[in-house]
Amino acid sequence: MVFNGNDKALAAQIGQRKVQAMTISPVGRDDYLDNESAVELTNHDINVMALRSLLLQASFNYERMQAGGWLYTLIPALRKIHNNPEDLSSSMKMHMEFINVHPFDVTFLSGLVLAMESSKEKISTIRAVKIALMGPLGGIGDALFWLTLLPICAGIGASLALQGSLFGPIIFLLMFNIVHFALRFGLAHYGYRAGTKAIFLLKTHTKNISHAASIVGMTVVGALVASYVHLSTPLIMTAGEAKVALQTDVLDKLMPNILPLGFTLLVYWLMKKNFSPVKLIGVTVVLGILGKLVGFL
Repeated sequence: MVFNGNDKALAAQIGQRKVQAMTISPVGRDDYLDNESAVELTNHDINVMALRSLLLQASFNYERMQAGGWLYTLIPALRKIHNNPEDLSSSMKMHMEFINVHPFDVTFLSGLVLAMESSKEKISTIRAVKIALMGPLGGIGDALFWLTLLPICAGIGASLALQGSLFGPIIFLLMFNIVHFALRFGLAHYGYRAGTKAIFLLKTHTKNISHAASIVGMTVVGALVASYVHLSTPLIMTAGEAKVALQTDVLDKLMPNILPLGFTLLVYWLMKKNFSPVKLIGVTVVLGILGKLVGFL
């Protein structure tokens, strides 16, 4: 196969991103020591995984979000997949990294990840797929469960309750949870089967998939910064009789959300300097209070 200059440059950039990802990761390698495909997981294994996913948010925290519950969901299957203790340790360390996904459709992602683990895909590829699917699954879950299923079931249950029926709350709980558990277990099996069928494509196009997943992940992160990082200043600059609002008349015209972007880049730089997320949360709270007191924020 002949590569032109652009292909070689792209391959070099992808390799550099993987090296950078592994440098900041607690996992010391990108390949498992035992590269032989593991035994296929049974329906019982997938059902256990789906059942354990009910505790996804049991150890929720602001540093790693759902990482503890995510690993708890996967660990029985991971122990069956990885017979080598070092491989199991590497996998567990990777899955204890930050993750935040909708708790009702998370089983699709966990099924897909288990299929990739079974085929001993590269750790960076599994990580990239996790990051790429977190945002879309979160949006789908919110739209499907909170904005569609919940209002419909609650409306039917409330209507019965208003008519004096004691079955109103019962009907609501039954309808909502029948759909909820059907999707939770169904998506677990579908995600694992879809991942198993896609293994050949994953092995053939690993670099392209990692590159695409990295782009999607960065896009999701950028959207999250613009949507959830709120930072503005009420300062007004005066020049004679003229008054100029620093936020609306200057910063927003230069680039909307420039302050949230700058603060995010500052936090990222501090993390590169080995500041822990807990310390950064504390610094953010202190800066917010001081900025409000002096009138800068």
